[in-house]
Amino acid sequence: MDIKNILVAGEYEELFQKQLTNEESQHFRFIPVDEITLEDLSWAEAYIGSKPCPSFNPSNLKWVHSFNAGVNNFLEIDGWKENTLLTRTFCSFGERISEYCLSYVLRDLQFHKYFKEKQSQKEWAPKTPKMVKDLTIVIFGSGEIGQEVAKTFDQFGAKVYGVSQSGKQKDFFKEVTKTTSSGPLLTLADWIISTLPLTKETNKLFDNELFSNFNGAAFINVGRGATVDEKALIEGLNAGKIRYAVLDVLTTEPLPDDSTLWLRDDIIITPHISAVTDLNEAISYFFDTLRKIEKNEKLLNQVDFSKGY
Repeated sequence: MDIKNILVAGEYEELFQKQLTNEESQHFRFIPVDEITLEDLSWAEAYIGSKPCPSFNPSNLKWVHSFNAGVNNFLEIDGWKENTLLTRTFCSFGERISEYCLSYVLRDLQFHKYFKEKQSQKEWAPKTPKMVKDLTIVIFGSGEIGQEVAKTFDQFGAKVYGVSQSGKQKDFFKEVTKTTSSGPLLTLADWIISTLPLTKETNKLFDNELFSNFNGAAFINVGRGATVDEKALIEGLNAGKIRYAVLDVLTTEPLPDDSTLWLRDDIIITPHISAVTDLNEAISYFFDTLRKIEKNEKLLNQVDFSKGY
């Protein structure tokens, strides 16, 4: 594919210049996302950025590249043609999310909260920490990020199972099962982690029916907020089906001040920071994708429109 005019949604020219070489023959425009005009879009053959601009229309573009791993904000817009290429960024997202998840599992196993409370009470109260190798962990989503999370916990000796739409077996999982038959597996889990993208199939996938299979497991969501029915989550917590929840993503972000989620002791909220995009890394990944497109090489980060990721 021949790409000449590239529109970058953001003031990233200085960062791009550091990685531009004499090999690139493209023309770039760097414009803040809210200032992009219809003329800019008409000029562009490729659109690069974290989110679509207000007047975004993919119908005249050859290629759209997202700086994020999730692309639901682009797919929500109509006008896509079959021959329009959509790619996404992987970078170190899997490693970052793995460490995020591991930190909360270790926090729990090492009784950080308990010992801090005993310290405040000046009480010497020994309690033996537990170990990761004794855990059963179920990960929803067996793609690149899910596999990286599975790899981390597998290295610690945990029993790691996966859940996906296809049920296709993947490395680092003891077994991967289909979403529709995951109920019995969830009853065995100590931790259930969602890395799922937002698609038609995953929208509010975690509902009352799915949560009813939890057997006191802790829940981490590092995928997309709208994959969880937040009312059902609260009901699951109240019923003791879910021990507690760590939520890095919410249906509405930022989370509104009047949300009851803020006030619960059994919920930990972080502001979508488990896989923050490192721009230098993302730009390097963009150039790598551009060169592969120019050479008509296989793209591992190409989005399948039928799947939504």
